[in-house]
Amino acid sequence: MHISRQPRRQFLRDAFGVGAMLALSSPPSVLGAGQAPDRVRVAVIGLGRGMDHVQSYLQIPAVEIAAVSDVDERRMAAAVQRIESKNGRKPRTERDFRRLLADPTIHAVSIAMPNFWHAPATILACSAGKHVYVEKPGSHNAHEAQLMVAAARKYGRRVQMGNQRRSVPEIAEAIARVHAGEIGPVRFARCWYDSARPGIGRGRPAPIPAWLDYGLWQGPVPEKPYVDNLVHYNWHWRWHWGGGELANNGIHSLDLVRWGLKVEYPKQVTFNGGRYYFDDDQETPDTGVATFDFGHCGASWDNSSCSERKEESHAFVTFYGDAGSLAINWGAGYKVFDPHGKEIRAVNGRFSDLPHFTNFIESIQSDARLNSEIGEGQKSTMLCHLGNIAYRTGRSVRVNPATGELDHAGTEAKHLWRRSYRPGWEPKV
Repeated sequence: MHISRQPRRQFLRDAFGVGAMLALSSPPSVLGAGQAPDRVRVAVIGLGRGMDHVQSYLQIPAVEIAAVSDVDERRMAAAVQRIESKNGRKPRTERDFRRLLADPTIHAVSIAMPNFWHAPATILACSAGKHVYVEKPGSHNAHEAQLMVAAARKYGRRVQMGNQRRSVPEIAEAIARVHAGEIGPVRFARCWYDSARPGIGRGRPAPIPAWLDYGLWQGPVPEKPYVDNLVHYNWHWRWHWGGGELANNGIHSLDLVRWGLKVEYPKQVTFNGGRYYFDDDQETPDTGVATFDFGHCGASWDNSSCSERKEESHAFVTFYGDAGSLAINWGAGYKVFDPHGKEIRAVNGRFSDLPHFTNFIESIQSDARLNSEIGEGQKSTMLCHLGNIAYRTGRSVRVNPATGELDHAGTEAKHLWRRSYRPGWEPKV
């Protein structure tokens, strides 16, 4: 079997058709003229990563950023200033986003809160009749993943997960080449995350800053005392709030793996690794390899959070086929190699959040297909949850590949399937 050497434009015509080729060649436009709502009023919740949401929405003519919300007054002020400087109008501000859900003039919410808020906030928003854009990973645990999908279905809401590479034209093109058989039958995929994160030290009890509503920041999770190395980022590395690097960055590459391999749930998951680099408050592994057995093919995710391994050169995701391989880089481009490792095609790309947000607005206005509808997105997130369960139990996790549920799991694994909540905060559908 030989790798196809079709010209790129001819390949796109054959693989996608002319309409799809045009869609891949430029960012999607907002459609649905004459359909309600003509102007989508969005509330952005969580203004760290949420400032990137703001930046994208400000570039979409059919969007009005009607409101912003954050438990940090400083972030809220910065967002208001940015929005007002762009369009001359101040958005509504609310520290408690739940007040915004009662506003019938707001059509959608864009959630960039911490992971432990993703599912509870999405469920509340859906039940209030709002469409939702929610950042990755979308859920803190496997049970929440199931609940938020059920909420989207029950209330008939459009819910997009923020794994933005699903809307990058060159990445969609790369996946289409894999699906078209350009590298032959694909047997395995590998992905990597290399970084140089520092230690976070030991948190000390401290007065809660005046700018922070810590009680509301904790929201649905059982309360713990404030310490000075938690907010706004280091919660990622504590199981009480976060899901480690798998949930933080692994979701992006594993989503591409699942897309390219055309798989849903694995039948077995392992994680070998640990926390090796710093003696501090971090609980999640900084180094390790998660493996996923899908029966007819497999995948691995290699994490080195605290060592960049600069002497090595890793792609973001590589697919290995009988007739060669295809490697997607950290931006938006990709390369194709023959069975001997010779590069035969290189396509550059430019990563942008904008197409993914545009697709979300487009789906509200014209019922266009979401590029990462929450049901699809949470299948990818489930790989992260299963990998974390394997790490925390120290055992291989067996999975029902038809449902994603644990198969013959022990008590500890079942316990990690869900979490406990503060009284009155448990999400329900």
